[in-house]
Amino acid sequence: MTTSLITFFAASLLLALFPGPGTALVLRQAVRGGRKAALATVIGMELGVLVWALAAAFGVSVLLTASEIAYTTLRIIGVIVLVWIGIRSLLHARRPDTGPAQAPSTAQGVRAGLLVNVANPKLGVFAVSFLPQFVAPGPGHQSTLVVLALLWVVVDTLWYLVVVVLLDRISRFLQRAKVRKRLEQVSGTVLIGLGVRLALDSSR
Repeated sequence: MTTSLITFFAASLLLALFPGPGTALVLRQAVRGGRKAALATVIGMELGVLVWALAAAFGVSVLLTASEIAYTTLRIIGVIVLVWIGIRSLLHARRPDTGPAQAPSTAQGVRAGLLVNVANPKLGVFAVSFLPQFVAPGPGHQSTLVVLALLWVVVDTLWYLVVVVLLDRISRFLQRAKVRKRLEQVSGTVLIGLGVRLALDSSR
C-alpha cells in the first residue's frame, strides 16, 4: 500500500507539472489581479479536479466513456469556455494602457477556474483511467478511491500554490504595461489554441 501511495503521489505530481489550460489561466489571472486573483482561480480549478476525481471514485464519470452525446456536449462546452477566456485576454491586451489592470473579483476567479476544469472532458476520462490503477479490487475499494481522489487534489493544489508564489515574487515585473500586454497575448493565444485542439480531438 505504501508503494502504491508513493507511486500515486509521483504520478499526480507529474500530471500537475504538465502545463495545460490551468497553467495558462493562472498566469492570466496573476497578470490581471495579482496573487489574490491567482489564488481564487486555483481554488476554482481544484474544485473542478475534485468534481472529476470524486466522480471517478463513485463511477459517475464512466458515463463520459459510455455516452458519445455526453462526451461531445461537454467537449463543446469546454471549447467555448477556453476560446471565450482566450479572446477576452486578447481584447484586454489591445486596450490602451491606463494604469493597472482591473483585477477580477474572487468570485470571477473561482468561476473561471471551475469552468475550465469541469468543462474539460479529457480530465474526466483521465480520472476514470488514472485512479483505479492504484487500487486493488475488493473490500474498501471505493473508500480507497475517494482517499486517492482527495490526495490528487492536494498534490495538484500544492503545485499551483508554488506557481502562485513564484508569480507573486515577480509581480512588479508582471505589472509593467508592456509585459502585462504581452502575457495577456500569450495566455490568450495558448487558451484559444487549447480550445481549438480540444475541438479537433474527438478521441477519448
